[in-house]
Amino acid sequence: CKTSERKSRSSKAEARSRGVAKEKTLECGQIVWGLAFSAWPVAEAGETDPTCTVGLPCLILATGLNDGQIKVWEVQTGHLLFSLLGHQDVVRDLSFAPNGSLILVSASRDKTLRVWDLSRDGRQVQVLSGHVQWVYCCSISPDCSMLCSAAGEKSVLLWSMRSYTLIRKLEGHQSSVVSCDFSPDSALLVTASYDACVIMWDPYTGEQLRTLRHVPLHSVLDYSSEVHTSSLRSVCFSPEGLYLATVADDRLLRIWALELRSPVAFAPMTNGLCCMYFPHGGFIATGTRDGHVQFWTTPRVLSSLKHLCRKALRTFLTTYQVLALPIPRKLKEFLTYRTF
Repeated sequence: CKTSERKSRSSKAEARSRGVAKEKTLECGQIVWGLAFSAWPVAEAGETDPTCTVGLPCLILATGLNDGQIKVWEVQTGHLLFSLLGHQDVVRDLSFAPNGSLILVSASRDKTLRVWDLSRDGRQVQVLSGHVQWVYCCSISPDCSMLCSAAGEKSVLLWSMRSYTLIRKLEGHQSSVVSCDFSPDSALLVTASYDACVIMWDPYTGEQLRTLRHVPLHSVLDYSSEVHTSSLRSVCFSPEGLYLATVADDRLLRIWALELRSPVAFAPMTNGLCCMYFPHGGFIATGTRDGHVQFWTTPRVLSSLKHLCRKALRTFLTTYQVLALPIPRKLKEFLTYRTF
């Protein structure tokens, strides 16, 4: 942006004609708490789709606002597509279905989740009630079969994305759960809590597979009484499913290998609140309370053939279907992530 500011008007026009990215501001009119991107399907010849140019997909951005509204924008033009009304309090998190169906799930401080269908003019499909605290986080599984929600309670709720009914409550944390994420093959679910633990679950059976404990590193950090080391803030899977990233109030970003119980990499950071892997791996973005986004390089490894096969199989086989296969027990344990 600094470079483009120094350009003349003619050079700016030339840059726009070449499709160079330029600074853009979407005026939401409220504090923005949640963001989610999705691609609008390509418009076919003969269709009258006001959103996208024929033959060209476009990027849309949903914004969760302080007054309970959700505004959905076409990013390239800044055109407001929808104002979704229904929530009675802050919209804290948003998640699009990964299959491109334009199904959007919103999580709010009004203690509900709501399901919207943007392909049907933003119609509200369902209201999911069951939490007794503010809903902080929602995550849709990559196979679009499940939805996980965390609401500052000691448990998380797992919902069916087909029937929009509650599948089960996952209990195991000793304090508020504030973040959740599915593995790329939908076979694992991780939850992060203020109890300083990340629990790895089998979402199909509700079984706890592993607990990752955040042990303070006194040799690295100078703790003060103001630092609450028990406060985990965010957890996310890497795109290939071999690593986890966590952000905690002990001023560390941690990278965990799926097969190990201790972190393989650390990065010092202050005021961290959230983390997200770059879609193609290799980098992590972290957001902080003081208004910064920082980028970090992360460990990269070539996925083994075993892991690629497991990932491919688990993308369309549930845990119960794997256990029913006529294969050796050790192979079943590997395919269901029980060989840690």
